[in-house]
Amino acid sequence: MKFYNRDHEIKILRQLKEQSTVSSSMAVLTGRRRIGKTNLALEFAGSHKYLYFFIAKKSENLLCEEFLLEIKKLFSVPVIGEIRWFKDIFALLLEISKTEEFTLILDEFQEFYTINPAVYSEIQQLWDVNKDQSRLNLICIGSVYSLVNKIFQHAKEPLFGRADRMVFLKPFSVSTLNQILADYKIKDPRTLFDWYVLTGGMPKYIDSLISNTKGSLENILEFMVSEYSPFLHEGRHVLIEEFGKEYGTYFSILELISRGKTSRSAIESIVQRNIGGYLARLEEDYNLIDRIRPINSKPNARLVKYYLKDHFLRFWFRFIHRNWSAVETGNFHYIIQMIQRDFQTYCGPLLEQFFQDLFAASSQYNRLGSYWEKKHLNEIDLVAINDAEKVIVMAEIKLNKDRIKLNHLQEKSKNLLASYPGYKPRWLALGIEDIPHYLNTSGK
Repeated sequence: MKFYNRDHEIKILRQLKEQSTVSSSMAVLTGRRRIGKTNLALEFAGSHKYLYFFIAKKSENLLCEEFLLEIKKLFSVPVIGEIRWFKDIFALLLEISKTEEFTLILDEFQEFYTINPAVYSEIQQLWDVNKDQSRLNLICIGSVYSLVNKIFQHAKEPLFGRADRMVFLKPFSVSTLNQILADYKIKDPRTLFDWYVLTGGMPKYIDSLISNTKGSLENILEFMVSEYSPFLHEGRHVLIEEFGKEYGTYFSILELISRGKTSRSAIESIVQRNIGGYLARLEEDYNLIDRIRPINSKPNARLVKYYLKDHFLRFWFRFIHRNWSAVETGNFHYIIQMIQRDFQTYCGPLLEQFFQDLFAASSQYNRLGSYWEKKHLNEIDLVAINDAEKVIVMAEIKLNKDRIKLNHLQEKSKNLLASYPGYKPRWLALGIEDIPHYLNTSGK
């Protein structure tokens, strides 16, 4: 699959590259695994001189041996004896950059925590002393979000405040996903939505499905839920390193959220323990869940729902992790049956999120969300507000649009509208067939 989008991120990297012609610059690329951080860095660096170092889980001595070979391929530098410590590699590169500009990419930068945590202090000391005299364009890539956040944003860590920019890479937008599918002659709005549900816009997953399927939902499920499928163990591969020994509790919480248990009380009634700390870490440290409140509620309102932000992980926990015994016995037919039975119901809330993404991309509204009252009364799927023009849009969203009754939506919105006197209301019924219209107007 060719390289798509990421124009904004490449613009930032170019600005830092320009900055490094005067004094060294440091960028951090983070985001979950499979989101395309390495591809982005290499796509950017490919137009000029660069070194790419992958921080594998091996001894520091072996890493330095590999890195030194790469340095000698690119630069004519005399090296006497062995270099056994990364601090010496980094010092050498800073010295080279005093006479020659280049980019250094350090991939899986967080792995130094297990190899030699002192590396971060050593880099900090060398950086502070040499930054203004050298012209190194440093790009640090990290996949374990909690560790990357700790390395660069915790005040007591040595590299705190050293990064010029931290770029958190997000999944592809709906419009980019649509562009990719169109390039492969897939133009049906329902298929676009199915890919949104199953991949969440993750580049690696999109590439895998393009390479191994014909694009239909049936064909995709046959590939994803089959023996030796790369998707079966993906949730574990992505998250176990983040969670460590307590992954079982985190997995239970995420599975329950994926099944629609979106309140803390509902989750605690099943796991039978206090989960406040776990929810806080899932939101703040791991960036996996988010809390939502009714659009007009106060910040400390008790009406809170949690949702799993990553669409693929949401699917994985709902259908694969929940049926793990069937995975272990190889009963993939059973899992596909469960998906086919529940998929329409499962997709309902995701269609609401799909349209929220489209409305956000239109740049016409400064506030977006949903609305509900106590005991989940008067729920409204989408509320979009333009405070400057005093416009409020309320939408009911269903896979079967014929089931929507706008007069019921108008009735449910009375209490909400009372909070917005003078605003011009609009009520909409939205379904799959409306996707092309809103897709064409997003971003304009």
